[in-house]
Amino acid sequence: MNTHHQIPIYKENIQADVDQKSAVKAKGKGNLTALALFRGAGLSAMVAGFLYVLIQMIHPPELLSTVTSGAWANVHYLTFAMCLFWILGMVGIYVKQAEKAGWLGLAGFLLFSLFLVLSASFNFAEALIIPLLATDAPKFVEGFLGIFSGAGSEVNLGVLAAIGPVGGILYLSGGVVFGIATFRAGVLSRWGAAIFAFGAVASLGAAVLPHELDRLMAVPMGIGITWLGYSLMKQRR
Repeated sequence: MNTHHQIPIYKENIQADVDQKSAVKAKGKGNLTALALFRGAGLSAMVAGFLYVLIQMIHPPELLSTVTSGAWANVHYLTFAMCLFWILGMVGIYVKQAEKAGWLGLAGFLLFSLFLVLSASFNFAEALIIPLLATDAPKFVEGFLGIFSGAGSEVNLGVLAAIGPVGGILYLSGGVVFGIATFRAGVLSRWGAAIFAFGAVASLGAAVLPHELDRLMAVPMGIGITWLGYSLMKQRR
């Protein structure tokens, strides 16, 4: 028997077995890491949904006299944080279903994410810049507040006047498209997707309701993103 040839072959078999086990172990770690990231994104989406509903309940009136209050600052700090949590949640929700959601899912994701970036920028200004201008430029502040309240402005706001309409279009189109794409993909909760899309459509109620009541139209969207976040957290793989 020629043992000189058998020993190298035996060593090669051992090495191959070790390499295979290492590959399986690395793949397992990768799956666990991906699962943890998706669960983190799901939790972010749930936090965003909770904050979105809460903010509607505690938002102070959009008046010149309130922009220097602590309540005004706190609400807009929360809203800015909500936008960040929502973006993280949206990324996880989209990536989880990207293949099945297709171009429609990508379009909805980009449109709604752009709305969130715009909203974060707007709330940053409302929290940190607008209160500083309340005394020196009250007319500008009132006009700025009127962008979303519909009160109008006595001063020329320039391109800022387009923030309201553009934000509304992004919210409506992005919410409906992303909700439909998520519903069709069937990876996450279809109920959550349907409520998300309905929440976007419900924003049209702001055109007929008093501004004090139109915040109620935001509640379905908050429920929808919370539901999708929970559905993402439940995913096993």
